Amino acid sequence: MKRRRAIAPLLPLALLAAIAAISFASQPARSQASAPSAVDDASSALPLGSAAPLEDVAMKGVDGHETSIGRAAGKRGTLVLFICDHCPWVKAWQTRIAALGNAAPAQGIGVIAINSNDPDVFPEDAYAPMRERAKQVGYKFPYVVDATSDVARAFGATHTPEAFLFDASGRLVYHGAVDDNAHDEPAVKEHWLADAIAAVSGGKPVATAKTKSLGCGIRPRAKRSS
Repeated sequence: MKRRRAIAPLLPLALLAAIAAISFASQPARSQASAPSAVDDASSALPLGSAAPLEDVAMKGVDGHETSIGRAAGKRGTLVLFICDHCPWVKAWQTRIAALGNAAPAQGIGVIAINSNDPDVFPEDAYAPMRERAKQVGYKFPYVVDATSDVARAFGATHTPEAFLFDASGRLVYHGAVDDNAHDEPAVKEHWLADAIAAVSGGKPVATAKTKSLGCGIRPRAKRSS
């Protein structure tokens, strides 16, 4: 009888612990909000090994001149970035994007950043704010308007920011995020895009060829009727 009385008070504690465990398991993983994982997720994005689509399409840049992916190409490779102005994820990464993009041409990597969002949905992504943001952040590479959003569709780009890096032969060798922590730069452990640029500039294989892109969903303009 004494033994049963000693065990009885433990039963409610065990029940509470089980309920707490179930509750915790049902909560969303907060780490996913700040740390993209290096996984090959299924999507409609341009497959690795592909050539850049619509590379001759002229797009107006914040400098007032038109350029294209083909014109922006470098001898050792080309970095195509889908970014915008309104997205908090882009804002979190923008100084790193500027640093990588500004340094890449010296490594033989051409760079072009593309805004495919509909400014009627996000006024902050209109041309005038783009010019101001490029000046503020210090983008020294072309930042252009995908006026039909067809370039984003051709790439299968769905997020901002989203990086596509092509090698000297024009084949896609890296697709994904800038690094593994948008909101805490000192805590970054995986510098995926920087490492990929270094590999391509040196003519070496990219160690991590695809990572999960996290950011704001691209809101394209409506397709034009044929």
